[in-house]
Amino acid sequence: MLLQRWWAALQGWDTSVAEVDLRPQGRYRLSMREGDRGAEYTVVGEYVEVRRPERLAYTWTWEGEPEIMRGSESTLVVVDFVADADGTEVVLTHSGFTGDGIRDLHGEGWAGCLDNLGDRVLGGT
Repeated sequence: MLLQRWWAALQGWDTSVAEVDLRPQGRYRLSMREGDRGAEYTVVGEYVEVRRPERLAYTWTWEGEPEIMRGSESTLVVVDFVADADGTEVVLTHSGFTGDGIRDLHGEGWAGCLDNLGDRVLGGT
């Protein structure tokens, strides 16, 4: 699955689980792991909007509520795909955080995931 090639927050991490039922009210479960034997972090949620090819919206909850992720329970991710002259712009909005620190931590994770998408799937474009 293509998602397993890039969905990880940091270089050197991998995606150990990618279960997706991509439809409204479909569920997903994604796990990323620190290297081969490191800690594993799993996020689960439900798709609330699937409008191909323009938008995905889904809930976001960390499984097991790791202490470091406190303040991110039941947040919402919206991904808009906007056509432009050179291809597609991806606009990702993750909202509902209880504080700036946890929001910023997720922002760093999303930046890493999108970097991995460019490096691991698109060949560094």
